[in-house]
Amino acid sequence: MARRCGRATSRFTLYSREIATLAVWLCFCLLLPSAVEAGLYTASDQIVQLTPGNVESVLLNSTAATVVEFYASWCGHCIAFSPVYKSLARDLKEWKPAVDLAAVDCAAEENRKVCISYSIRGYPTLKFFHAYSKAGSAGKPFRDFPRDVRGLRHKIIDQLETHSEPWPPACPPLEPTSEAELDSFFETNNVQHLALIFEEAQSYVGRELTLDLLQFENIAVRRVLNTEEGLVTKLGVTEFPSCYLYYPGGNFTRLKVKVEARTFYSYALQRLRGVVRSGKPPPVTTDGLTNSTEDPWRPFNRSRVYMADLESTLHYSLRMEVAAHTVIKGEALIALKKYIAVLAEYFPGRPVVMNLLKSVNSWLQNQIGGEISYDAFKEILDNSAQSPDTALPEGVRWVGCQGSQPHFRRYPCGVWTLFHVLTVQATNAEESDPQEVLYAMRKYVHSFFGCRLCAEHFENMARESMMDVDTLSSAVFWLWSSHNRVNNRLAGALSEDPNFPKIQWPSPEMCPACHMVKANGDHQWNKDQALSFLLSYFSSSSILKDYLEDEGQILAKQREKHTSQQLALEAQKHIERKAREALDLMTHPLTSQPTVEEEEEEEEEGEEPQDEAMADEEEEGGEGAAAADEIGGKTSEPSPWAKPEMEVGRSRRQAHRKPSIVGMRMRDVQEDIVDLDSFVNQHYKAKALQVAASSRVRPRTLQRKVEQESGPVFGLGMELDGGLGMVGLQPMEADLELDVAQQTKRLQKRELTGQNFGEELRRGGRWMSMLNIGFSKVDISLCVILYFMSTMCLLAMYMFFKNRLKLRRVKISLP
Repeated sequence: MARRCGRATSRFTLYSREIATLAVWLCFCLLLPSAVEAGLYTASDQIVQLTPGNVESVLLNSTAATVVEFYASWCGHCIAFSPVYKSLARDLKEWKPAVDLAAVDCAAEENRKVCISYSIRGYPTLKFFHAYSKAGSAGKPFRDFPRDVRGLRHKIIDQLETHSEPWPPACPPLEPTSEAELDSFFETNNVQHLALIFEEAQSYVGRELTLDLLQFENIAVRRVLNTEEGLVTKLGVTEFPSCYLYYPGGNFTRLKVKVEARTFYSYALQRLRGVVRSGKPPPVTTDGLTNSTEDPWRPFNRSRVYMADLESTLHYSLRMEVAAHTVIKGEALIALKKYIAVLAEYFPGRPVVMNLLKSVNSWLQNQIGGEISYDAFKEILDNSAQSPDTALPEGVRWVGCQGSQPHFRRYPCGVWTLFHVLTVQATNAEESDPQEVLYAMRKYVHSFFGCRLCAEHFENMARESMMDVDTLSSAVFWLWSSHNRVNNRLAGALSEDPNFPKIQWPSPEMCPACHMVKANGDHQWNKDQALSFLLSYFSSSSILKDYLEDEGQILAKQREKHTSQQLALEAQKHIERKAREALDLMTHPLTSQPTVEEEEEEEEEGEEPQDEAMADEEEEGGEGAAAADEIGGKTSEPSPWAKPEMEVGRSRRQAHRKPSIVGMRMRDVQEDIVDLDSFVNQHYKAKALQVAASSRVRPRTLQRKVEQESGPVFGLGMELDGGLGMVGLQPMEADLELDVAQQTKRLQKRELTGQNFGEELRRGGRWMSMLNIGFSKVDISLCVILYFMSTMCLLAMYMFFKNRLKLRRVKISLP
């Protein structure tokens, strides 16, 4: 909706644009009632929200003075004043130990008693509460207060100076100093630098700087009036205002700044050697940084952007943050599609990275379902299809976003840098929607950014002013100003890196032309110069390629990873198959047949080498002969200590070999299972199991070795495998002219093997079940029909010859 409004407003006059903006704001108010009910301020505005539960602790007996705005969220003047009050909070951020800003919404029913107790009759009302205010204090109202930050700042300073004795310790001295005080200053104050601000009596620069540097150690600021002739003459001061650094022994030097104004003084004084924020460790050298981080320190140019940071951000964003969602659906899926589409369109990456982003974008846009799994997304992200010259480097390699400690900067710095680059690239394209990149960023942060409080702050900023973006350059400005707002809010926080303090960027050293002052001395950004700087700083031609991993290495690592994954997958499948086989053996010992899926897996593995197959056949033949001799009583009982070895070896061989019927695929027998223990005695069982375990799965064939005697042969081609205890079918042998002695020997083996097996077979239905193994119903029906036809033919032949015989007898008997 915001994008449509942005495009529509560009076609109308300024008046129409304001009306459209107001309409969009009203729509947001209607769609987001929770934000309206919460009032005009949020936690992102650095303003304390007063409630009946905390009002006394904030206003009474506090070490800091407090300025409170009493407002009604429905009041038009309050709404118009709220941006000024938010700007004032950002401007006085460094005054926090001495001054706090608070607000209370009197339109909320729960706050009515609070507003009545402080005699609030109209809105907005500002009241000043001194430090250590007593119970019953109603505060001092600001009557006819100015509606600009500078005027409010001066009003607060005037109220601070009216504080009665004793002076609150959180507030520094604001009165002018004298030469006599300076002579003994370093005897009573342990600081490295003393900044003297020479100014006229009506100037507020000295007092503002005193409060600006309140949170910093090893520096103090004092105000010197132009009427202090002794110091003015001693230091040779000729300009007011001007700043001089005073040291023990009377040494001094003038602080050089571009403009003699508060903002330039404050920035320069905070960068003096030894000046650190209270509670923060001093900055460390590069050698110290090398030892305090996991990765070696990489020297870099602070005024340039590095592609290594951008690729590291992509890796962490897509492989870490998005990975937290196992299933991506709904608003998150829409956000991911927008994010990837913007990256594929505007990211100024290397060819391999751009190929990957376009591949992922194409895949995502083709997903018509309402959800996707991250595993499927990751397969495309990791280029599992092995498309040529397509990869996103894995791992992070921070350069410009390095931090002095592993928990400083890094990914948050990379995200801001990436967003800045995308807005600038979209501006250079000149044909994109002004809010396209901002919308994608907003949705990504809302759905995926891990720091939820940060995401909430970003959403508050977007809801407040992103709708006003209607040009490509304004999109660049919005993101830049939002980034500086975040820097202002996080300055001095625990997340601030002492080596990279949060400042209003770019600094005066980096872009002197970007900074200017108003006629009243307040700082002002030169937007034309700032835009030119941003477009140059984040342009694709300015991005350095240092510390990047070689593309060939990236592709080689990707192929290696893909190969290892394939091997691991095959190994996993093999383990699962073996586990299924072991489970089948435990559930149906010695009767389990290979499933179709297992046979297909074995066929994929390929045939074993011929020599190994021959060796297996020889081993099988030897073991079969040994089994036959054992049955015939020619072998002796194995020794007791040899039995465990035999059992272990047999179990191992069974784990790798599956019984099969040669020449056909066996059916799974569900109920009619021939139990070996029911017809084989204990002595024969051990040897039969050994014979069965030695068999391997061979390619099915209709041929067999004439010499192999692994089991007795039936005249109709039925072979009884004594080791497996089941009946299978094989074709008739080619050579049927066996000598009588060999057939007699086979019959004896058959009798010995089937002593107890006959009783099992005589049970009802067993023959039909055994004949059904490996055949379909159609096969059995055809066999029955053929046997029936053969019988009919034999019967016809019998009747024919019988009749002929009768006729011949009749003829012979005739005279």
